[in-house]
Amino acid sequence: MDTQSLHIMAEFHGCDPRILNSVESVEALMRAAADAAGATVVESSFHKFGPHGVSGVLVLAESHLSVHTWPERDYAATDIYTCGDRCTPERAHEVLQVALKAQRCEVMVVERGLPGQEGMRLVKHQVLAPSAELGDESPQAAQRIDRA
Repeated sequence: MDTQSLHIMAEFHGCDPRILNSVESVEALMRAAADAAGATVVESSFHKFGPHGVSGVLVLAESHLSVHTWPERDYAATDIYTCGDRCTPERAHEVLQVALKAQRCEVMVVERGLPGQEGMRLVKHQVLAPSAELGDESPQAAQRIDRA
């Protein structure tokens, strides 16, 4: 069984705190990101903390997307983990970066579960500036998070 998967961990800085503090907005953005990646959502759980912050996860047929927000610091952390080659997790990341209105994003991309190899392989760690727009057919995400 081929268990190769891609894990994108991102830290978004300078985000819109109103978005980060709304459980409805955060869940909608996560669902839009999953859709953009071509992922299948099988379960979801989101929680609003008091006085501020949201945490949530989408369980995917292909693995998961999770988010934790700190509106008081204009900061969000996301985790996009997909298995197989059906999904394009880079598109999920791009949707989140644009929708959160992040001024800066730090990204770590890791290949996991490589057949015949032990451990995981760090593919890229970089800081990205926000893109101008995300078009439905745009390959921006795949170009911006180069796997090798």
